[in-house]
Amino acid sequence: MYCLSRYDNIKNKILNLNYIPVGLGEENYSDGWMLDNTGVNISNKNNFYGEYTFHYWFWKNELKKIPDNTWIGFCAYRRFWSQNKNNIPKINNLKSDVLKEIKPEWNNYDVVLGDKIDLTNLKWMKVIKYGKISFLRNPMVIFKKKRNIRFHFDMFHGNGILDKAIDLLDNENKKDFRKFVNTETSYNQGNMFICKSKEIINNYYSTIFKWLENCEKVFGFKLEGYGKKRLYGFLAERFLSYWFIKNTNYLEWPIIFYDLYNEN
Repeated sequence: MYCLSRYDNIKNKILNLNYIPVGLGEENYSDGWMLDNTGVNISNKNNFYGEYTFHYWFWKNELKKIPDNTWIGFCAYRRFWSQNKNNIPKINNLKSDVLKEIKPEWNNYDVVLGDKIDLTNLKWMKVIKYGKISFLRNPMVIFKKKRNIRFHFDMFHGNGILDKAIDLLDNENKKDFRKFVNTETSYNQGNMFICKSKEIINNYYSTIFKWLENCEKVFGFKLEGYGKKRLYGFLAERFLSYWFIKNTNYLEWPIIFYDLYNEN
C-alpha cells in the first residue's frame, strides 16, 4: 500500500501503518520516502496533476518490478481504506481502523474502488455561489436526480472544460465517458484504487496519460485557484471511476477521512 503525501514530518506515522510513504512533487524529503522525481517522471507537474505524478512514476519505473497477481493499493495522508466493509463514522484508533490485509471477499474481483461521492445533495447555497452559469446551462438540475457529474464539474472546475476535455479522448472512450458524466450522479472518490492485475493497471495508465497529455495542449498550465489548478487530477478522478467500472470486475470499499498532518 502506497500512501501519498507532501509533508515530510508524517513519514513515521505512515511507516507505523506498515504502508510505503510516497513523497510528491519537488519538496525536500528525508531518507525513507519513495519519491516521484527520480527515473522517468513528471514530478514538475505535481501542482496540476496531484496524485498522478506518482502514478506516472509508478507506471514507468516500478510496476514492472512487482510480481504478477500482487495486490497493489494507493491511499493518501488524509484518505485511507477502511479495515471493515461497514464504514466507520469516526476513527477511534487509526492503526486498527485502516486496512491491514487483503480481504477474502476480494478474491472474486480484479479491482477495489472507493465508495462513491453522491452529488445529488448539493445545497442550494453552493449552487447559487458556484453554479449560476452551470445552472443556466442545465436548468433541470433543479431536480436532484439531474445533478450529474458534468454539472458538478462545471460548478467547481470551470464551465465547459469537461466537455472540451472529453472531445480529446480516444474514440474507444469518448462516447461512453460523455454518457457517463451526463447520466451518473456519483463517482468513486479519492483517485484511489487497489488492483491485483498489472495488465489492468498498465492499460489504465496508458489510456489516462495519453488523454491528459492531449488535454495539456488545450488547457496548458496557466491555471489559477484550487478548482482549476489541479485540473488534470480532477479530470482523472472522474475518468478513473468510469474506466474501472467499464473495464473490470470491481468491488466498492469504504474510504475513511483522517488527516495525518493535522493529527492532534
